[in-house]
Amino acid sequence: MPALKNPQARLVGVDVWNWQYGGSFSQALCEQNARSEGTDNIRFQQGDARNLPFPDETFDVVVSNYVYHNIFGANKQDLLKETLRVLKKGGTFVIHDLMSKHCYGDMEQFMEDLRRTGYEHVEIRHTADGLFMKRREAMLLQLSSSALLTGKK
Repeated sequence: MPALKNPQARLVGVDVWNWQYGGSFSQALCEQNARSEGTDNIRFQQGDARNLPFPDETFDVVVSNYVYHNIFGANKQDLLKETLRVLKKGGTFVIHDLMSKHCYGDMEQFMEDLRRTGYEHVEIRHTADGLFMKRREAMLLQLSSSALLTGKK
């Protein structure tokens, strides 16, 4: 858990925690889990990835894991831009999701646009080809388009 490995860091978890979870997943449950791990450097806040409740350049690092493909009706590249808005200059981003062309559009062009505006080390690594899971496992779990977008602002 990053909060335990980096006790000097302050972590913020954001989710909508809405009716879709059916009460099985909540902010209170996340807070309880953090306490049970003995962390005191993490807090949770309700928020929406389409309009994050933070000023520009708030965070040194932003991380997202399998979130954006679940936000129906939202332009995925706009979600990425909103996430990058809250990243400080010099900060690192790590975004893992199902990045099919159908869902995300032309990510090569998106990455080129980021580079042109000053982002560095921008790359996509496909994670369903042995990096995080075997190709067969990814197919069975419908995770074949899993990819990791990383870089520095």
